[in-house]
Amino acid sequence: MFRKTVLPNGVRIITEEIDLVHSAAIGLWVGAGSRDEREGYEGISHFIEHMFFKGTEHRTARVLAESLEAVGGQLNAFTTKEYTCYYAKILDEDLDLAIDVLSDMFFHSLFDEKEIEKEKNVVIEEIKMYEDSPDELIHDIFSERVWNEHPLGKPILGTEESIKALSRAKIMLFLSEHYAPDNIVIAVAGKIKHADVVAKLSDQFGTFRRGGRRILEGKPTGHTVEHYQKRDTEQMHILLGVPGLDQDDDDIYAMHIFNNIIGGGLSSRLFQEIRERRGLAYSVYSYHSTYVDTGLFVIYAGTSPKNTKEVCECILQELKEIKQQGITEVELARTKAQIKGGLYLGLEAVSSRMSRLGKTELTYNRVLSPEEVVEKLKKVTLEDVSRLIGRLWQREKISIMTLGPAGHELVLSDLLEQTGWE
Repeated sequence: MFRKTVLPNGVRIITEEIDLVHSAAIGLWVGAGSRDEREGYEGISHFIEHMFFKGTEHRTARVLAESLEAVGGQLNAFTTKEYTCYYAKILDEDLDLAIDVLSDMFFHSLFDEKEIEKEKNVVIEEIKMYEDSPDELIHDIFSERVWNEHPLGKPILGTEESIKALSRAKIMLFLSEHYAPDNIVIAVAGKIKHADVVAKLSDQFGTFRRGGRRILEGKPTGHTVEHYQKRDTEQMHILLGVPGLDQDDDDIYAMHIFNNIIGGGLSSRLFQEIRERRGLAYSVYSYHSTYVDTGLFVIYAGTSPKNTKEVCECILQELKEIKQQGITEVELARTKAQIKGGLYLGLEAVSSRMSRLGKTELTYNRVLSPEEVVEKLKKVTLEDVSRLIGRLWQREKISIMTLGPAGHELVLSDLLEQTGWE
């Protein structure tokens, strides 16, 4: 059962009481990510996440690291394009400690100048490590080209140049503007009592004032991309994509089903055709990135350069067939069962339940329960999925990108012609 309390300053507290466990997870969700970063601030959301662990007025960085580990707990954080989350998982008896540590980080982090300069080097090394992983890097390059100059397309880590240009003054300004009460959700799940959680959080989080409600830059316009990036790699990394759906789109549940069928797992059409039947790739999958006001659907495959054309043709052929013939009743029923099973199995952990509470409240302004998701999935028909596929996979909307050795460039129009796209 979910319960929600809004503190006087606008901070939202969402809890789920689970009596049959001996643990709890707490997450401090902030509606600030890389799409909130204006020019000169690229990478600052992720950088602030790092700095929250570099010492407070009451704890050194080492004491912060040891504080929850000493009782068998976990303390961590992550940054996305639209939000940042600081979280802890602990035994229920140590919830007070977790709240104290997260509150200390949130309100009393030092942002010491020397630590800022030191952490710049750490993040730059993280960027370099990422750039040495072409199977990951290609997604950022593709996103940046699709969204062109819009902040949504900027890399979450920033660039080496943007990180070097950060300063304590910029950090404090970004915090004052974005780490505001209206932008904060605190989610707690596990062996807890809602009233106790609210009482413990109210003193620290119920009175502070900063900034105001989030204002996003205008809706990004997706651009068609045909890009071939040369890099000395053993594999050719391939992306095919189209504009997707925003989080409130009526077809979002049909999208979940289509994604699962085309490239969402070991039984998906692309995995079975490209890896199992033809043996052309080890990694092949699809995903849909959903944002507040837009989305992006992407298919990825990594293959030997000599197989690039065949893999691309295979992907386009599968897409053409599913667009022309739709999916079967058997696929629809099986996929609904897969998604339902994955959803409920994923909620076995208190941290997963906390994440669902925090993310849905922050992005939808309400808790989206598993039962509600399952009910909406049940209502998806074959016609819904066919309509979605026709809506997405139109010839003029398709983008392609490859990253790998020179000499294997492709022409998208030729590929579409050869696979019979109209």
